Amino acid sequence: MEPPSTDASVGEWARHWQDARLPGIDLLRAHYVRQTFPRHAHEGYTLGAVTGGVEEVGLPGGVERVGGGGLVMINPEVAHTARAGAPQGWTYATLYPTTGLVDEIAAETTTLRGTPAFTEQTVVDPRSCRLVDAVHQAIEAGNALAADSLLRTVLALLLNRHGGVLPTRPIRSAGALRADAARRILTERLADPPTLAELAEELGTSPFALSRAFRDRHGQPPHGWLTDARVRRARRLLEAGTPPAEAATAVGFTDQAHLGRHFRRIVGVPPGAYQRERLPHGGARTYKTRTTPAP
Repeated sequence: MEPPSTDASVGEWARHWQDARLPGIDLLRAHYVRQTFPRHAHEGYTLGAVTGGVEEVGLPGGVERVGGGGLVMINPEVAHTARAGAPQGWTYATLYPTTGLVDEIAAETTTLRGTPAFTEQTVVDPRSCRLVDAVHQAIEAGNALAADSLLRTVLALLLNRHGGVLPTRPIRSAGALRADAARRILTERLADPPTLAELAEELGTSPFALSRAFRDRHGQPPHGWLTDARVRRARRLLEAGTPPAEAATAVGFTDQAHLGRHFRRIVGVPPGAYQRERLPHGGARTYKTRTTPAP
């Protein structure tokens, strides 16, 4: 693959891919200037090594600015946002390991008992950033053995330096129970969900109370969580070879363009580029777009 340019003047670029020889991991390497990630969450972990510029990350505890040599570590299902924190944007290499892979490495290399978690969400750690970037470089060069070794090395290092046990979220209130019930209903009726008023009535509460409880429990309001969930399911359909237009309607978006807008904002690349990287013989491509001046 021809290395993408890091000159912000030529526009943003991104590559989001998997390699069959490196199971349990998604990879994203990108340079973003105007890209803004809305509040969303991932099923697995996120390890983002900033190699240039500044990323501004919105986390439950507040907004963090992360520059070169900084590492962002986000646990599963933690809602967060991301955007450029400087005019030149930010460049980063990100790993998305599954919970199964992290569990395996934690069990082998740490004394943690329970679901492993990162106890810090942002750290300045140039060595770990270089290791994350090296995983990308190795797999891009076709060296799966080196990539797998480096991946396990950096995950073990971070779990031992910054690891703990993921706390369980106790269900203590009727609001939390209703929020979980609402999430189950939305998951079951993803393509044709009820309105907030209908959902609240079904659960015996008011729309405002349900929305507040849902945000407290899941980090997002119901409509934001629904969009996130639709994109997640669309990703699985695209990985299975479903055409983007069919995937869009299957998860409840009005058309392919509607899916594309939300997919690009949450995943960082368009559905077509995402799918090409995952289908056999799809080829390695870097998604590029021209950066235009802000209005």
